[in-house]
Amino acid sequence: MRDFAAGVGFLFKGQRWVFKHTRWWGFGMIPALITLVGYVAAMAALVVWSDDIADWATPFADDWDPTWRGLLRGTLVAAVVGGGTLVSVVTFTAVTLLVGQPFYEALAAKVDETEGGAPAAPDVPLWRELLISARDSLTVLLRVIACGLVLFALGFIPVVGQTVVPALGFCVSGYFLVAELSAVALQRRGVPQKERLRMLRRRLGLPLGFGVPLVLLFLVPLVTVLAMPGAVAGATLLARELVPVEDEGADDTDPDDADEAGDRPQWTGEAPGADRAQYAVHPPAHQAYPDPSAAQAYPDPLAVHPGHLPVNQARPSANSDNMKNCGWNG
Repeated sequence: MRDFAAGVGFLFKGQRWVFKHTRWWGFGMIPALITLVGYVAAMAALVVWSDDIADWATPFADDWDPTWRGLLRGTLVAAVVGGGTLVSVVTFTAVTLLVGQPFYEALAAKVDETEGGAPAAPDVPLWRELLISARDSLTVLLRVIACGLVLFALGFIPVVGQTVVPALGFCVSGYFLVAELSAVALQRRGVPQKERLRMLRRRLGLPLGFGVPLVLLFLVPLVTVLAMPGAVAGATLLARELVPVEDEGADDTDPDDADEAGDRPQWTGEAPGADRAQYAVHPPAHQAYPDPSAAQAYPDPLAVHPGHLPVNQARPSANSDNMKNCGWNG
């Protein structure tokens, strides 16, 4: 129940955000207006040509009684128009998000920026983002159709089909609507579609609280266009709840605080990140290392080396002859 209330809160926070940033509100309505014009034109063409479609689909009824022929073709016209309306309602959000991918990407980035801790923009080309969005939207649409068929079959159960099934239909529509709206922000965070749906299922109250009231609002004509920018902004806030923004300043620790916590790096006797080899002591280039395996010749203390004489041998004097000439005999 807490998550359900939080989901409703995110819906109102998103609308409040675009009311405070009116320029982005008008900016976010552009894709919805473009999609709405296209859908209105398609529905008008479908209504105008629905009789021709019914005549083309029932050539076997040309010879029927006019009453029965008119009843059959009138039913077929209603089915064609009703089916077109249902497809429009189901696919409007997905097509709007696909058409407005660059718009809503910028809107989600602005919401992240104003709230703090915006994630880095994905390094993906625009055409690839559109391809991924189209693929994900098609996957969601197939899931919606599958759930719709199941709910349609359950609708024939007495009492349950008239009470429980419609409520389940709104819940399913709200869940997948949030899956579409939050895809813009979660895709920027690198979360694949399967993980996005798994995250929403784990906290089911969030998408239900956000999506069910939004589905009811989208049933009112033109409200979809007006509420779409706020819905994208609120879905971005919801995505921030599912994938919290990491504190980018967590590593900016004060050295004094790190020292008190015992986290100051200890000096190891060498420059950080340096190679010990460059600090090794090397001999001069002209001096070779001695070979430790070679036998070393140590000098004999009794051997006669140049400039040395044995202890019992007198050193000749350079002027001994002169001394002899002076009468000195040594």
